[in-house]
Amino acid sequence: MNDHTEKKPYLQIVNVVKKFGDTLAVDHVSLDVERQEIFALLGSSGSGKSTLLRMLAGMDRPTSGRIILDGQDITALPPYERPINMMFQSYALFPHMTVGENIAFGLKQDRMAKKDIDDRVKEMLALVQMSKYANRKPYQLSGGQQQRVALARSLAKRPKLLLLDEPLGALDKKLRQQTQLELVNTLEKVGVTCMLVTHDQEEAMTMAGRIGIMSEGCLLQVGSPSQVYDFPNCRFTAEFIGETNMFHGKVVVDEPDHIEIDSDVFGGRICIDHGISGPKGMEVWASVRPEDVHVDRHAPAHAANAVKGEVKEIAYLGSYSVYHIRLATGKVVKSMVPSTRWYEAGEEAPTWGDPVFISWRADMPVVLTQ
Repeated sequence: MNDHTEKKPYLQIVNVVKKFGDTLAVDHVSLDVERQEIFALLGSSGSGKSTLLRMLAGMDRPTSGRIILDGQDITALPPYERPINMMFQSYALFPHMTVGENIAFGLKQDRMAKKDIDDRVKEMLALVQMSKYANRKPYQLSGGQQQRVALARSLAKRPKLLLLDEPLGALDKKLRQQTQLELVNTLEKVGVTCMLVTHDQEEAMTMAGRIGIMSEGCLLQVGSPSQVYDFPNCRFTAEFIGETNMFHGKVVVDEPDHIEIDSDVFGGRICIDHGISGPKGMEVWASVRPEDVHVDRHAPAHAANAVKGEVKEIAYLGSYSVYHIRLATGKVVKSMVPSTRWYEAGEEAPTWGDPVFISWRADMPVVLTQ
């Protein structure tokens, strides 16, 4: 019996629905999160991810469904009775209190003994490397330092679940990238279970062990960052995570080990060396990532999928360039080309208006039916 309870997920979101009047904000979402997992909910604004987070925090009540944390049904519990803490994008630090007082605030509310509060505050300050700033006020800190204090305050009460709502949204890009890894290290050190909400795919993929893609209140796909990127289950996920070239067409050859798609936007047949379950004539989309699209000055000898085009745009990004190549059909295809590519081939890089050939291997496209 004991073994059986051990295997239950730490957090269970069971068929949760949230309606605001006639608007369905969260549509029958079910999700399991393991103990000590960092899970990211990713979606554009209005996708329902923040509403789901607010229901976990107890700020909104589900219209139907259940939320179970560590074996306890918390669906009807008010926020102050939940062993959950939430950290907001604005950090919400008290401006009149010092860093130490901000971290101690929740512990004082819980009537913890003064000696224990002092010890816990010291421990939290050390954890986020802010010990020497204990007596400063928030306005005397940088954005990154305020973010660390907010995290220390959120962790001080040792919550069973930590909720992060766009936690790094207020930081500039370079500091955000540095802070992502710092934040993950801190969360792993503490061993807290964490649910992170963000619209920033890089943040989700850097910080989380698994991510869930939300759109229009539905959870479309859940998996590790590499699973969701390499094997999207629908067009929305393929286009939302990273960039992709999408080719619409119909299946004209359907064998167990390969298929062929007749695509007007490609201007011919796309060969794919893995099968799908579906009849001939079925409408599908082939998703090809820009890094899988090769650019050549001459027609490649043995490419399964090659077509001629013209260079319309080039974005030079240091280690690679993004080529925008227009096909005869009018379709513009993006290709990420390493900057060393032309030098190694002993060729001059194509420039605006040059004719080129694009190609990709037959095992590269992902075939999507919706």
